[in-house]
Amino acid sequence: MNYFVEGLQGSGKSTLVRKLSEKYPDHKAICEGDYSPVELSWCAYVNEETYREILEKYDSIRNEIEEKSFAEDGHRIVCYTKIITDIPGFHKDLEKYEIYNGNLDQENFKEIVLRRIRNWNSNNNIFECSLFQNIVEDMILFQKKSDQQIVDFYREVKETLAGKEYQIMYIQTDDIASNIDVIRKERSDDKGNEMWFPLMTQYFDNSPYAKEKGLSGTEDLLEHFRHRQDLELRICKEVFDGHYVLLKSKNYDILNVSFKIP
Repeated sequence: MNYFVEGLQGSGKSTLVRKLSEKYPDHKAICEGDYSPVELSWCAYVNEETYREILEKYDSIRNEIEEKSFAEDGHRIVCYTKIITDIPGFHKDLEKYEIYNGNLDQENFKEIVLRRIRNWNSNNNIFECSLFQNIVEDMILFQKKSDQQIVDFYREVKETLAGKEYQIMYIQTDDIASNIDVIRKERSDDKGNEMWFPLMTQYFDNSPYAKEKGLSGTEDLLEHFRHRQDLELRICKEVFDGHYVLLKSKNYDILNVSFKIP
């Protein structure tokens, strides 16, 4: 079996991944930034020519880059956020090679996502936010897709997943604002300066979706999260019936979770 742990930021996905890992010690946990056969968050996706250029530009950490790079379908996936370096601009430079944030046209984005899911052939994995979060965010904020278009895309995802054993564990959040407040504090430096939330609001405010609709600030961001959760729950119910279970954020017993059989 493979498990997809999904839900909004601050819902408790990392905690659930840890609990699943304890319950199923023969499964491998794959988190954001790790090399994943189905997700590319926090990873650069480049062709061989660009990869060679990166190695030449950052020759002083060539070994570290090569250690965190994986060959796939004529491309290299570089888990650049796992590389610790004080070279100015390195992480920002490689960020532009992610498939998200409007870096790719819609057709290339779709082709890469579906091809990687189709080619995935391993089992006993626990994936953290690998099916919804980053893909749905990009389709809403940068591709400006309608809810129905996104649901239709996930019908194609389900067809691509045919024959694979998987279950989605979706953590539903009732109090989104409170959960976000918790991670705002958790993701601050030792002086209390927030590290994550300013970047999140900047990411949202500067997206084509927010600019087109005149949205900005905390309340509009929280409303976006509410919309995203509603949409992801709709995808679960309309597309992945029999392949998902809903858990209440911070209020579930992992030992007693059961799935419907499709």
